[in-house]
Amino acid sequence: MTTAREIMTEGAECVGAQESVLDAARKMTQLGVGALPICGTDDKLKGVLTDRDVVVKVLGAGKDPAAVKAGELAQGEAVTIGADDDAGEILRTMGAHKVRRLPVIDGHRLVGMVALADVARALPDRQVGDLLEALSSD
Repeated sequence: MTTAREIMTEGAECVGAQESVLDAARKMTQLGVGALPICGTDDKLKGVLTDRDVVVKVLGAGKDPAAVKAGELAQGEAVTIGADDDAGEILRTMGAHKVRRLPVIDGHRLVGMVALADVARALPDRQVGDLLEALSSD
């Protein structure tokens, strides 16, 4: 069975929890990505910052992106997938938590990201369709 390690995008870069949302947005632009893992000073994953978070929780709320820290937007425990977890676990985790991107960890170390697009390229259409339906339902 296909594993997260086989379909992930390697080399995911973190935004530091103490970095500003403005710096995070600039990094997203530079890397051409829509989400960045948020890492603490202990190198542990704190959450994921998405472009939607920047727009809705910062700009839309009238906050200054230069003053808001990325770590302030990390909510609860980060939803992750293990590098050797199979595709079924990726589908279950994304569907259960209604997330389109999963940081991939090996032990406690971030090794990549699995996005919905990665899943769509690697798995059969029916499984991808089922996941899209799960993500779209209330």
